[in-house]
Amino acid sequence: MSSTLVKEASAQAAETKPSVAIHPVAIIDSPLAKSVALVRPILLAGLVALRFNALVADPVSTLRTALPGVAIIQFAYAVLCLPVVGSQAGKGSRKTRPGEKKKSDTSPRTTISISTAIIALLLTGILTPAVHILFVLFGAPFLDHVAHTALCAAHFALLAMFPVLYSRGSDGQALTAVAGASAPLDETFGSLVGAVVGAWLGAIPIPLDWDRDWQKWPVTILVGMYAGSLLCSSVSGTLFYGKRLGGARE
Repeated sequence: MSSTLVKEASAQAAETKPSVAIHPVAIIDSPLAKSVALVRPILLAGLVALRFNALVADPVSTLRTALPGVAIIQFAYAVLCLPVVGSQAGKGSRKTRPGEKKKSDTSPRTTISISTAIIALLLTGILTPAVHILFVLFGAPFLDHVAHTALCAAHFALLAMFPVLYSRGSDGQALTAVAGASAPLDETFGSLVGAVVGAWLGAIPIPLDWDRDWQKWPVTILVGMYAGSLLCSSVSGTLFYGKRLGGARE
């Protein structure tokens, strides 16, 4: 009898225990942020298109020279468009009283955003070797084309992981939800999902016997990764915002 009461009490405690909700990351509600969010995919897609022939001819040099440009675009996107980790970005902000002037917090917010972006950029660099290892585990050359794989992993980390690290920080529950594909869709999570799916689909042409120069490693992987990330980021921030991969909405 006592054991039954203990089990019922523990079950009730588990039911009443509050769970922390994982919210989607919304783009900052300002004309500048929305404009930058629209321009970013065009810039990145244009960069890939303009450098495609060079990428086929010399992947290592092209990926290396393009990396700073991608980093700058992603850095500006994070600072100008994404809420800083831990901020409420438009949720629950205090309304000004009648006759009270609204204080401007643009300067402190910009300083925090830049410092957070720098930290997220450093974490992205630290995690890049782990991405390289994952690429190898999923079929990338192990001993050959090491520089190719390392630079491809760096582009993946900047494109797909940096925005998540900037907006989620060290929130273990949120990062676990993202890693487990259970987080609600937004631009940051959608970018990661699209990059993974795009890179996987981009590997399909490599073993086909077409004898084309652009089939060599990692050209199709990189193109698929950018196409998938930019497309999925856009639709996840608009059409599927707040939905989960299972179909439920946040």
